Amino acid sequence: MEDVKVLWQKIRHLYKVLCQEEWNPTLTGIIVALLSILIMAWWRPWGAVGAIRNWGDWMLWHAGIFNGDLAELVGFVNEDGEKILTKSFLFNTGSVIGLGFIGGAFISACLGGQFAFRFPPVREYVKAMIAGVLMGIGSALAGGCNVGGMYNAIGNLAANGFAMWIGLVPGVLLGLWLLYKEMELITWGGGGSFTLNIPYPIQWVLGVAGVVGVIWCANYYATFDGDDFVEYITSLSGILLIAVGLGYTMQRGRWCMIQGFREPHMTGDCKMAKSVALSIVIVAVGAAVLKYGVGTRLGGDPVLDPMNYVRGTFGWGGVVGGFIFGLGAMLAGGCGSGALWRVGEGQIKLWVCVPFFSISNSLMVAWFSAFNFEENGYLGSYVYLPDVMGYGYTMALIVGFSTLWYLVVTWNEDTNKLLLPM
Repeated sequence: MEDVKVLWQKIRHLYKVLCQEEWNPTLTGIIVALLSILIMAWWRPWGAVGAIRNWGDWMLWHAGIFNGDLAELVGFVNEDGEKILTKSFLFNTGSVIGLGFIGGAFISACLGGQFAFRFPPVREYVKAMIAGVLMGIGSALAGGCNVGGMYNAIGNLAANGFAMWIGLVPGVLLGLWLLYKEMELITWGGGGSFTLNIPYPIQWVLGVAGVVGVIWCANYYATFDGDDFVEYITSLSGILLIAVGLGYTMQRGRWCMIQGFREPHMTGDCKMAKSVALSIVIVAVGAAVLKYGVGTRLGGDPVLDPMNYVRGTFGWGGVVGGFIFGLGAMLAGGCGSGALWRVGEGQIKLWVCVPFFSISNSLMVAWFSAFNFEENGYLGSYVYLPDVMGYGYTMALIVGFSTLWYLVVTWNEDTNKLLLPM
């Protein structure tokens, strides 16, 4: 009987560690990087804005704004006006990643007793709308949000990731300065916040139901039987499961990249910044293996197309887009991925922000596509770094950049030289 009691204690401790305690930022960053490599090997790098734009496209299509030639331009119908299955939010890879990401965060929040409907003060709704528009515009200019435009872009050895990083820093600083001014000068709309809590037993049941739902959906994709797109749809099972893992991990570790840019200048804390830098290096190593790899050396194709997440935004588009996105993310209280996992844990401000993010990004990308902005080089250049300097020097650049980032933020943690005064 005593042995059973000890086993039960071990089970409870493991549950607490996996489902209730906040994970260490460094460990979280490592897990995020490993899952990022896994999803690249499975099919494609992950991002947040692909899902968000797909949802915006669907809203505009059903509202009748995307119709005719415009519907064909954004990929909802072919030249005969027939619907394209892969643009459906249930079968689009980006959308499945986003839905899985939110689902993983929801499961994590429920099993950890952290899910609640958190209604913000009235002023935060206005900020959420403005933030969503800014994030949509910024991510369109930069070729992605903080994930696809910076984290996975640098990780995929693309120069445009560095361009967005250069813009993100001043954008976050301006957003932080505006938040300071808001606290100092604005009193309107400070009330009206409340939290609708849900008893933990109900949350736990919802979390378990979420796990069952994910397994059912993954099995549906894996066993899909149809005439068209069978291989495509069956592969979505792995995409979904890995995305759920990403959402679960980020919510459990409260891992938000924009926090890595904000905290060194707000409090001096650099744990998240160091974690993001380490995570990028790990992803870059994985991407180098997949993009160069055994297949290329033997005269075949690499596992991952080298041009994945290389965008024509290495120029003003990446820098200005990063600036606008960073400002919007500060007003929103979460970056692209951070917004989605916060949606999954019930933060209503982000529920308001995401639709505005969706529609603004969808409209901007449709405009850019109509005039071939990216293809014509209006936003910058396509630069795959190994084509310019080889894989060795590219990896040295990314490791050196991340090391410098690490040194600067740790130096600032001890000296507070880079803090933005209130």
